[in-house]
Amino acid sequence: MSVFAFIFARGGSKGLPGKNIKQLAGIPLLGHAIKIAQSIERVSAIYVSTDCPHIASVAEEFGASVIDRPSELATDTASEWEAWQHAIRYVRKQGLNFEAFLSLPTTSPLRTKADIESCLDALMWDTDIVITVTPSNRNPYFNMVTRSESGASSLILGGNNVRRRQDAPEAFDITTVAYVAKPDFILDNSGLFDGVIKSVIIPKARAIDIDDEIDFRIAEALISK
Repeated sequence: MSVFAFIFARGGSKGLPGKNIKQLAGIPLLGHAIKIAQSIERVSAIYVSTDCPHIASVAEEFGASVIDRPSELATDTASEWEAWQHAIRYVRKQGLNFEAFLSLPTTSPLRTKADIESCLDALMWDTDIVITVTPSNRNPYFNMVTRSESGASSLILGGNNVRRRQDAPEAFDITTVAYVAKPDFILDNSGLFDGVIKSVIIPKARAIDIDDEIDFRIAEALISK
């Protein structure tokens, strides 16, 4: 199975300015994503989709090819899915074809090679996309509520007899460790839940998703160990 890796790194980041090239353990977050993609034998090409010249320069420094992302796909409200579609079409216009699309967000630098390999292995003939998940601290059957403007609150998934967390169906948070999908599925649909999904469980210690300064400090503490 031919695999192309893609890293989507736009220039704007409100939660943590300059996030995609912020140094973690002496390497920019983008560099961590590129380096682990380079360690996967099945990955035959690595692309960074960005609207930022500085990010593009870092990508090339670490050995990745750059896709110029249109400005309309790089705003705070832009759809990541549409950026995925743009990248696939860009590669195909170069006359290149591949069987598996691998997205490695820069925000999960603690992922391992084995995590990615497990995701690639999970993309079978009956699967459209593979996501990564980690056990959730909260559960919609037990301790997650909706709230009205007046403050009235109720369980998100009420109407059950769950009285202890241990009795609730297990819940998981989606992580940004990796996404693996069939390229045609991405092009022909508007979101990952449009298809047949499989998930790979990632331990919490490797599932950090850096969105702000607190997340970054946690990642620093974890990577030092």
